[in-house]
This record gives sequence, C-alpha cells and structure tokens, in this order.
Amino acid sequence: MDTRARLEAEREQALARLADLTDDFGAVVAASRDTNADDEHDPEGATIAFERSQVAALVRLAHAQLAEIDAALGRLEAGTYGVCEECGGPVGEGRLEARPAARTCMRCAGRPR
Repeated sequence: MDTRARLEAEREQALARLADLTDDFGAVVAASRDTNADDEHDPEGATIAFERSQVAALVRLAHAQLAEIDAALGRLEAGTYGVCEECGGPVGEGRLEARPAARTCMRCAGRPR
C-alpha cells in the first residue's frame, strides 16, 4: 500500500472512531439527564461524570490524531513527507511504518522538550 493510501485509510479509521466516540458521548450525556444532577451526593453521579470526562478525553485524542494525519497528508502534497521537522534528516522508513504521521526522526523524538 502506498503512503497516500495508508494515510487515507488511517484517516478513515480516525473518522470512524471519532463518530463512535461522539455517539458514546451523546449516550453518556443522555444518561446523565435521566439521573440526579447532584454528582456530589448521588452515588451514580461520580460514575457518570467520570465516563463523560473519559469519553471527552478520547474525543480530544481522536481529533488530535486526525489533525496529525491531515498534517502528514499536507507534507506529502508539499513534498516534505518523511523529512524530520527538527533536524531536516530522514524520519526513517521503520518509524513511518509504525507511525505514518510521524513528524520527527527517532533521535529528535527522543530529545527532551
């Protein structure tokens, strides 16, 4: 599978995951409407608040992954895909195989920020 096809497949997977998570979030919000809104005194309230927070965090991660894939597609269009954004060297085929949206080589990725 070529690079563009792989990135497009990953993008479709991220969009599907985001749609599922959005549905999950809607279900958690709908469930919270049917319960006591006083999370502090309702034994189920803490669970609903935790679930809502957890799904919201997963939605943020899915959005970030989608943005990374879109950025990788942009680099592919610009002819800079596979070039480390830190040092300008090659990202490396093994790293791109594991993380197709990788922006940096392994050496630069391991540096403290």
